[in-house]
Amino acid sequence: MSELVTGEAVALELRPARLPSRALAVLIDLIVVMVVYIAVTIAVVAASASLDDAAQVALSIAVFLLVLVGGPIAVETLSHGRSLGKLAVGLRVVRDDGGPIRFRHALVRGAIGVVEILLTFGVVACIASLVSARGRRLGDVFAGTLVVRERIPVAPSGFVPPPPPWLAGRFSELDLSAVPDGLWLAIRQYLTRMHQLDPQVGWAMAERLASDLATRTGAPAPRDVPPGAYLAAVVQERQVRESRRAFGSATAGAGPSPEVGPGPGAGTQGGHAYPGAGPTTSSSPPPLSEESSAGPRPTVPSEGRPASGFVPPA
Repeated sequence: MSELVTGEAVALELRPARLPSRALAVLIDLIVVMVVYIAVTIAVVAASASLDDAAQVALSIAVFLLVLVGGPIAVETLSHGRSLGKLAVGLRVVRDDGGPIRFRHALVRGAIGVVEILLTFGVVACIASLVSARGRRLGDVFAGTLVVRERIPVAPSGFVPPPPPWLAGRFSELDLSAVPDGLWLAIRQYLTRMHQLDPQVGWAMAERLASDLATRTGAPAPRDVPPGAYLAAVVQERQVRESRRAFGSATAGAGPSPEVGPGPGAGTQGGHAYPGAGPTTSSSPPPLSEESSAGPRPTVPSEGRPASGFVPPA
């Protein structure tokens, strides 16, 4: 990914096109242009057979400039950076600030492209693209443009496991307004992939994310809650708030998501275990989810607490 900053100081993350995709797009464009050039040349020669040699040479130069040089420039200008080859491969030419190109950008790219692509058979363009960190040829450097990928494969979003039932509603008082979107994204990526990580690596990553989240919220992470469960509970609390904000009073009284019974083993919820959860030393069980029930809640003895620190509701 390449981070571009627009004139409004907005950072854009774009994926620059690499040499193989650009070479394929140029090859498609050259095939189309050469077919058109040959057809136009045959038509011009047939129409100018009665002219003298000087006039025929002038017409040949004009056809070369109009078709091989002016044609790509006109196509990129009118299509805002998408020629036929780039459209087939999924590429686009943009400015350095991420905006669409104009005639002057296409003119500079086309004029320099005659030298580095046509006259040198693409050798100069390949060398410049390999040397450049963002895969730009000389025409892109002088024109202030960049070829980026428009079609980026999107991986299917993973399932974020829910937190243990006894954590539902526990973090309803946290101030989440200072948590940046980048940290939320990192937490979601960890929760969706934590079962693929080594237990020690996953535990260290969860502790680091939990520490960052606690710093942003201004409240320390509870010691009796594993960091993975803490992250999942805070993410669920954010989702509940977003739902309330989006649907108003329809979900205002709904509260946290309904609790389900304990999973097949300690530290699981819906079959999803949080790795690396170690034993806790707290003498009292974590607070249970708030449910409307008559009479006092039964307590869970400390001897029966699971090793993962996940205590099912009484």
